[in-house]
Amino acid sequence: MLRVGLTGGIATGKSYVGKVLQELGCELIDADQVAHAVIEPGQPAYDELIAEFGSSILGAEGRIDRGRLGALVFADPARRARLNAIVHPRVYEAQAAWLRTVAARDPRAIAIIDAALMIETGSYRRFDRLIVVHCLPELQLARLQERNGLTRETAQLRIDAQMPNHEKLAYADFVIDTTTSFEETRRQTEQVFHSLCQIRDQVELAPESPDASA
Repeated sequence: MLRVGLTGGIATGKSYVGKVLQELGCELIDADQVAHAVIEPGQPAYDELIAEFGSSILGAEGRIDRGRLGALVFADPARRARLNAIVHPRVYEAQAAWLRTVAARDPRAIAIIDAALMIETGSYRRFDRLIVVHCLPELQLARLQERNGLTRETAQLRIDAQMPNHEKLAYADFVIDTTTSFEETRRQTEQVFHSLCQIRDQVELAPESPDASA
């Protein structure tokens, strides 16, 4: 099985690239969706987050309100680091379990984990190949404002909380630029997919690591 990391800054088009890769036959899991699951009531991270950040992060139904939590941590690196220390280990465990399931079902699968912070956390090293998605900074800012209904200042804070896109590109095996159009992004993604298929078919991959995650 070929293990591939898919990353890029917030609002750079990573989700669209992942959707195309799934359409082409790749297996994919979204780390953000996993992060949603591990903070649900009854999950270990739920109680730890309330103990750390207080009950003000809860919504009306007793679930953690990600908007409220985000407002507390995005402008505070120390609190953001504490959030990551609580949530990331649970996300990694869930992703590792998913990778084992995919490998058992299809040893020739191309398994992709979509995660925004894999370079920042160093977890990109667990993958056979890394795809980095990027676009022009002004377009990234505009997309984030429109998508999340944020002010320019708040959107910029969220972008600044991540590693700059131009630094992420240095880690990439494959780069996809989403600046222009969906059609051009799809063309680039299809090219990357064909390259991944060739790698899977031609390279003898290392045995699966039991703790592989993103």
